[in-house]
This record gives sequence, C-alpha cells and structure tokens, in this order.
Amino acid sequence: MITELKENYGYLFEDELLQEINEAGMLKFYEDGSRIIEIGDYIKFMPLLLSGAVKIMRDDGDGDELLLYFLERGDTCAMTLTCCLGNKKSEIRAVAEGDTELIMIPIEKMEEWMTKYHSWRSFVLNSYHHRLDEMLETIDSLVFLRMDERLLKYLRDKAKVLGNDLLNTTHQQIAYDLHTSRVVVSRLLKSLEKKGQIKLHRNYISVLDL
Repeated sequence: MITELKENYGYLFEDELLQEINEAGMLKFYEDGSRIIEIGDYIKFMPLLLSGAVKIMRDDGDGDELLLYFLERGDTCAMTLTCCLGNKKSEIRAVAEGDTELIMIPIEKMEEWMTKYHSWRSFVLNSYHHRLDEMLETIDSLVFLRMDERLLKYLRDKAKVLGNDLLNTTHQQIAYDLHTSRVVVSRLLKSLEKKGQIKLHRNYISVLDL
C-alpha cells in the first residue's frame, strides 16, 4: 500500500505522514456501483482515493438523487470531513464510479494530523475549498445552463475523472444523476450526437468534445 500512497499522495505528504497513513489506514475495494457511504450513516473514517472514482449524491427525500460532484484519484470528500469532525450523520451518498480502491483514515488520526502535519492541514483545507467550488458550479449549472449543456458537462466531467472518453453507462443512470427523465436524456444525447460532440454505441458513449 505504501507504493500506491507515494504514487498518489507523495507530492503532497512527507514520508513520515505517508508511513502513518500506511499504518493507520484500512485498504478497501468497492466494485462499480457499490455504495461507500449512505445518507444517515455516522462517519468514522475519511476516504483517500487510490484508484477509480466516486460520485457524491444528495437525496431530495422523495427517492430522487442529484449529483453534486465527482471525486478522483488523490481526492477526498469535504462532506465526509465535516461529518467526521462534527460526529454528524452523513447528508450525502457516495457511490463507486468504476471499480474503486480507497484508504479509510480513522477520525482520531485526522484530528491528530491536523496539528502534527502542516501538509495534512493544507490538504484538508484545500479539499474544502475545491469541493465548495464544485458545489457552486453544480448550483450554477442547475440555474444557468440548459439541460443539453448540463448533460454535456456531466459527460465531460465523468470522462475526465475516469480517465476514459468511453463511458459505459445507461440513459437511465444519467437521468438519475441529473435529476431528469430517461426520455429527455435520450433525446438530448441524440442531439449531441448530431452536433458531433458524442457518439452513441450500443453499450457505451464516446465523448468526442472534451
């Protein structure tokens, strides 16, 4: 695990901290679509991504979901940090986007490292900042962008975090993530294809306009 840590976080953390993460963290594997964190869970660990990606969702209480942002390799989740440090129930759902490998950091270590390591404190504060920017971007998309623009942004973002412009997903799954209907998604995908921005295949979508 220490080799993967150095590859993903070596540019951020000193060797002493990397060694502590290696000793205290728990390595976890999640298959594509697995729920990593559920709404209402008490969070006792903070995830560090080694591979794969995670999508962070909100629930409207009626069973509908809204995608807030994606996490990729080298990231962590500000919403998880807030719940950990405040001993609060999770207000988000985290779902593996592709097969995903995580290191789970115990909450007591998070607090200890905040005072012990400047690099860790900077990482946590920067994570808050980046996730806040992404949530504001999500709000802007909902308010200001047309649905076809939101859809293209979603496909681009997903391709970037997965490092693959071939997306193995369904029209229904996209509809869930964007809080709309499958019929709307199917119609807009065909429109984007006509514009040469994507290519629709039987079981996947090629994102041409990145």
